[in-house]
Amino acid sequence: MTISATDRFNTCHAITAKWEGGWSNHAADPGGKTMYGVTEATYHAWLAKRKLPIKPVRKIAYAEALRLYKDEYWHPTAVKYNLVSGVDLAVYDAAVNSGVSRGIKWLKASVGSSDHTVTARAICRKRLSFMQSLKIWKTFGKGWSNRVADIEVKAVAMAAEAMTKGAGEAAKQRTAQKVKEIARREIVDGADEATFKQKASAASGTGGSLTGGGVAIDPAGFDMVTSWIVGGVAATAVLIAIVLIVQSRAANARVQAYRKATD
Repeated sequence: MTISATDRFNTCHAITAKWEGGWSNHAADPGGKTMYGVTEATYHAWLAKRKLPIKPVRKIAYAEALRLYKDEYWHPTAVKYNLVSGVDLAVYDAAVNSGVSRGIKWLKASVGSSDHTVTARAICRKRLSFMQSLKIWKTFGKGWSNRVADIEVKAVAMAAEAMTKGAGEAAKQRTAQKVKEIARREIVDGADEATFKQKASAASGTGGSLTGGGVAIDPAGFDMVTSWIVGGVAATAVLIAIVLIVQSRAANARVQAYRKATD
């Protein structure tokens, strides 16, 4: 039996909705006032498009929010590109969180494999890489890491199941085994990645000299040009350390999400 686009939306949005929550007006969030994950600017634009009275987003009905999500995020991604199960979740949640154009961009950059689990994972990794580049990562990074990891795990499971839809029991068992194998590999690789980057960040961010590389600077020959060079190198070392710490935390979040899926 073919699953309808509406059923797929209900399944995917239920996952996304858990991460969007209810009312929010975080000072560091550029989206500002938000209800059910819908920003006030998005809500007002949606109302204006339908020639409906403008009202505060806090007064949006949940049924209205669902219609908006379908109109503005689900149809331009999952429906328009006829996305398979799992890939639709990865793109849809990315579109809701970072914009439709970015969700589609990451989709197009990730296609190419006949294995939809590979596509879903690639979308999530590209999305996470973008998020890590944002200035507000320091405020929202932990939650974003957990969210993307959760979406990746669920998208992989959906994609694997869809690839054997209608097949015999043996095929379904192979699919279940494949998901477990992906999870096992991600847990091992993610743990290794996190450990490596934690150690690398410590090496990059510490040292006995201004350069952070263990080379002592002679104060007698320390002129203004040298200070600029050393300062730049030191700043680069600190930046590298920060990036590695961020990536190690993201890897840890992915490991924990895959572990939960296999418990």
